[in-house]
Amino acid sequence: MSGPQLWPVASSVLPTSILAVLLIWSVCCGKVSATALSDGAHANMTELQKHVSFFDRNKDGILTPAETIQELLCGLLFWSTGFVAIGCELAFSTAAASTVHAALAPITSPPGSLPPYINIYLEYIHKAIHGSDTGAYDAKGRFVQEKFDEIFTKHAHIKPDALTLPEMEMMLLSNRDILDPVSWPAAEAEWQLIFQLAHDKYGFLTKKTARGIYDGSIFVELEEGRTSLHSEA
Repeated sequence: MSGPQLWPVASSVLPTSILAVLLIWSVCCGKVSATALSDGAHANMTELQKHVSFFDRNKDGILTPAETIQELLCGLLFWSTGFVAIGCELAFSTAAASTVHAALAPITSPPGSLPPYINIYLEYIHKAIHGSDTGAYDAKGRFVQEKFDEIFTKHAHIKPDALTLPEMEMMLLSNRDILDPVSWPAAEAEWQLIFQLAHDKYGFLTKKTARGIYDGSIFVELEEGRTSLHSEA
């Protein structure tokens, strides 16, 4: 059985992409139980908080470096079902956790808190939202169904419920805020990585899969696929 294909990721996208790194982290690092998504408090979270809470192992609303390191160690111990098996380069995946904390801890720390900023707080994760995105998260991190539907009504031409890579690129171009060019690489990196990890065998990113990314539910499916790949090897 041939090994999984590796998708190299340019190191230049590392500092600019927030949600993309979270996506990589979630499917590359560690083994997280699917029960994490059924926690009672989960129902009161915004979609963006649900997206991030998948990584919060003790469900206290705070992502610490220790939790991140624990994920990385699990990924290294189970490398064939962790970093490499789902298509990430090991070097990029290893750097993901430190990048997450460096980028998000200062932004999501509670008002009035003092440095060093090392933890990520789910309560304030909406502050990490950047420009030039789809608008499917509002300013508070809540899911906006109308904006999500527009991704496909405006840009899915071959299949009404799925995007090809060129269609995704056209979406990214149309969403660019000309007054905020700094946000362009983040949006590009996020969607490129999402497409690489979640497109189907025919080269489509389906609406169902894309929806699962926004609330984090797709992470469970990706992990289950990773586990299945390991059991068949």
